[in-house]
Amino acid sequence: MRMLYYRFLGAKFTLIATRHAETVPSRLTKFLLKKADKVVTLIKSMSENLGIKNTIVGHGVRVDEFVSDANKKLENIRQENIILNAGRVRKAKGQLVLLEAVKVLKEHKNWALVIVGKVDKPPFLEELRAIAKKQEIESQVYFIDETRDIISYYQAAKIVVAPSYSEGFSLVTAEAMSCECSVIATKNVGVHSSLITHKKNGYLFEAGNIKELEVLLLKSINDKIPYLGKQAREEIVKNWSAKQEAKNLIKIYNK
Repeated sequence: MRMLYYRFLGAKFTLIATRHAETVPSRLTKFLLKKADKVVTLIKSMSENLGIKNTIVGHGVRVDEFVSDANKKLENIRQENIILNAGRVRKAKGQLVLLEAVKVLKEHKNWALVIVGKVDKPPFLEELRAIAKKQEIESQVYFIDETRDIISYYQAAKIVVAPSYSEGFSLVTAEAMSCECSVIATKNVGVHSSLITHKKNGYLFEAGNIKELEVLLLKSINDKIPYLGKQAREEIVKNWSAKQEAKNLIKIYNK
């Protein structure tokens, strides 16, 4: 809005706006975006929901920083093997589904679930703790506040689960793949189905399907399905690096 005001006063410049939400925009948002010379969106569904002409440029990962480290260990986590969930802790992110699915940990004492992220509503966190207690796995479930050292958590994890119902993009999934984690994510949510080819460089399941996620976790823990970390990183390095994002944005600005 500030830039449109400057333009109203007579300033001459090209205005490029990026839309980060997947939802259908409000009338005001749509009106303002139409005033931009170019609009950028992050994923296909976001592009389609916008209702005005736009160019898709997905986020990129700093692949030279988000790398694997097989020797990485986390302090205060007793178990050797880690299933990680990172990002906001809220219902839309699917942690309720994840807590129900990880009851399989009861029979695998050397595995832990670590949930890292900012909690939107404390009562929701208590709901998650209650499920862990009901499943008798509270000693294997850890809740960690938002941290700048998220790379260490990716590196220490064997499996990363992104069980969300909605995403603007899902940079967590791309970052985890770059760190050679075997990722299990919801199908057709955010960029998940563009990043992951099922059984080739990760695993996909229907959002909200506890049983499907439980089966994938159990098979992963018992080595019944391949660990796809190497393949995951190859996909990110090839198609989803920060350099690739920069190149795509430069093309837009150069036009």
